[in-house]
Amino acid sequence: PGLVSTSNVDQTYIKVKTENGSLEMPIEEYCVGILAKEIPANYEEEVLKAQAALVRTHVYRKIQEGGSKVEFSDDFWTQKEMEKEWGAAKYFKYHQKLKDAWDETEGKVLTYEEKLAQTPCGRLTNGSTRDGKEALGEDYPYLTITDCSEDVEAAEQIQTVTLDKLDAEVTQCDTTGYVQSVRVGKETVSGEEFRNTYGLASSCFTLQNYNEKLRITTRGVGHGIGMSQYTANQMAKDGKKCKEILNYFFKDTELKEVTQIVPNF
Repeated sequence: PGLVSTSNVDQTYIKVKTENGSLEMPIEEYCVGILAKEIPANYEEEVLKAQAALVRTHVYRKIQEGGSKVEFSDDFWTQKEMEKEWGAAKYFKYHQKLKDAWDETEGKVLTYEEKLAQTPCGRLTNGSTRDGKEALGEDYPYLTITDCSEDVEAAEQIQTVTLDKLDAEVTQCDTTGYVQSVRVGKETVSGEEFRNTYGLASSCFTLQNYNEKLRITTRGVGHGIGMSQYTANQMAKDGKKCKEILNYFFKDTELKEVTQIVPNF
């Protein structure tokens, strides 16, 4: 009783933080902007639908945790940014493609044991996704090590950055080879913090002193947790549907109507 239609749910207005201050916009507009920034628009329809469900789940988790006053700060593309990135000729095609993915998953969120799931994703792994407990420090039974061997063949798989000489050493890695901690001088930082500080493509990396400089070799693109967009796209090309893709990366989860999980919306 009292459940609203899913179309009304996705038109709910939320507060979004921008460079020019806060503004209000429909969840749909905001999330399509996130999709545009986070995943290549020329990817297959079924992986775009899977990504749309992950983005919607992420947004409603924040609403559930923070209430109606929550302000969103995730990066998203505006129409101008989409036109700049894709060009005016492709803007309408790609924007419609992303909107279709959003509309075709209308109101659908990913759940685990009747709760909204954590839905991380990244462009490309080092060959497998990471264990959720190792990577995030909390137990997420649906975030397990998953084979993404096709990621290894991607053009962006291995990248190299050279820095001025730096006293740094990898001190701990997780099961899949992603860096968990790095000693920098006398301090210890997380692998993700080191990645962000030096603008590395991935938090799976090795360090090598070379000609008085530090050579950093990365594998993959992103943090390696959750869905690999590259492998998901290959699965879609092989005929896998949205639900199959999500179940591959998020074990034992279900797609449900958000109004079943967050009844106030």
